[in-house]
Amino acid sequence: MAKLSRLIFGAALTAAAITPALASPRLSPEARLDKLIGDRVAGEPVHCINLRNIQSSEIIDGTAIVYRIGSKLYVNRPQSGANWLDDDDILATRTIGSQLCRVDTVKLIDRTAHFPRGFVVLGDFVPYSRPR
Repeated sequence: MAKLSRLIFGAALTAAAITPALASPRLSPEARLDKLIGDRVAGEPVHCINLRNIQSSEIIDGTAIVYRIGSKLYVNRPQSGANWLDDDDILATRTIGSQLCRVDTVKLIDRTAHFPRGFVVLGDFVPYSRPR
């Protein structure tokens, strides 16, 4: 009986710990972007970034694509199609050459059904670096 009581008590504690995380509201896209950027400082926008240097990318719903190169984040707010951005999509990029540049298009592929959902036309890339 004591084992059963401890098991029930442990399960209740686990549920209590998980419930606030599930109940917390999801951050707005701008708040999510601000949290990702953190204390980094914006630099001068650039037209292109080298594809081979990109370590990862992250979609911020309806707002931006963030590319990580080393410790820098490059935030791209598309010139058009940003409303199509969904953090569950796959980015399919076709470029000519070794750089990803403004006015390049990026297709958005649904992760589950694997069908095209839309595309974005990239804008300038704003680098964000940690302050020295």
